[in-house]
Amino acid sequence: MTDIFLLTRQLVDIESVTNNEAPVGEFLLEALSRLAGRFSGHVERCPVKADRFNVFAHWGEPLVTLSTHMDTVPPFFASREDADFIWGRGSADAKGIIASMIGAAEGLLERGVRNFGLLFVVGEERNSAGAYAAASDPRGSKFLINGEPTENKLALASKGVLRYEIEASGKLAHSAYPQLGESAIDKLLDALEKVRKLSLPTDALLGPTTLNIGVISGGRAPNVVPDAAKAEISIRLVGDPEPVRRAMIQAVGDRAQAREILCIPAINFDSLDGFETSIVAYTTDVPAFGLSWGKPFLLGPGNIYVAHTNEECVSKRELLAAREIYQQMVRTLLARA
Repeated sequence: MTDIFLLTRQLVDIESVTNNEAPVGEFLLEALSRLAGRFSGHVERCPVKADRFNVFAHWGEPLVTLSTHMDTVPPFFASREDADFIWGRGSADAKGIIASMIGAAEGLLERGVRNFGLLFVVGEERNSAGAYAAASDPRGSKFLINGEPTENKLALASKGVLRYEIEASGKLAHSAYPQLGESAIDKLLDALEKVRKLSLPTDALLGPTTLNIGVISGGRAPNVVPDAAKAEISIRLVGDPEPVRRAMIQAVGDRAQAREILCIPAINFDSLDGFETSIVAYTTDVPAFGLSWGKPFLLGPGNIYVAHTNEECVSKRELLAAREIYQQMVRTLLARA
């Protein structure tokens, strides 16, 4: 039987920050090939771009697919464990989930269950590149179980995301003579002041739209009037993005250029009898998949509050519980299919 704790640590210890997923993909190809060999399955390397690829394994006709992502946010830090948790980048988001899904697959196969698949994709943390590539190459799946940290509760809804880059231009000058230049940073700060004061929509189920100015860059030296400055902004959507778009453009005005980078809508999910439920504020690959891999469900071990932090960890108890929950979900959805 797969040692889920060991597998989680092995996965965490392979650095796979977005765009560098190839090493962990190769590891999964090898691990899943062994599982496929034991139970007459098939494993594929599915090209995405350059050396980036998704990994797809299936046994029989894949009517139900368990899926999550291989990439992580920076910075990388290796694994460690104690009696209750496994720590490290990606332990919760989402390498522990990968391990639980592989453990669930093994459990199902040992009980003679077939007609399901495992799909591990690249790029979820940045632009869902792997999910979009998979959406263009469907394999007949009727149901998609997407894994993200929900503390093993079935999510009923998740927020979307709208990402912007705000760029301001100026004119270089010696800082002793600022009147000869034009500060791009001043322009950007003026625009961001307006952006921070935006009144944003609220949804009865998902709660408020939230806005995060995640990156600010610009300037050349303290004694140079800056000619360029940029900010990257992430907005968590709860509904129609159009009012937010209009508000952003109006707030930035002619101070800078607002360029939309990504828009993923908020999404509602169906429930399943017998599963505890929750609402999540983050965005997933599910909108990028659409319905190409079937009706989506969202569930996984781990707490999103520690994901993307220096304290990222996943509960060992939840990893083991997820292995059983995923098996239950697959059997339930196969019966429907």
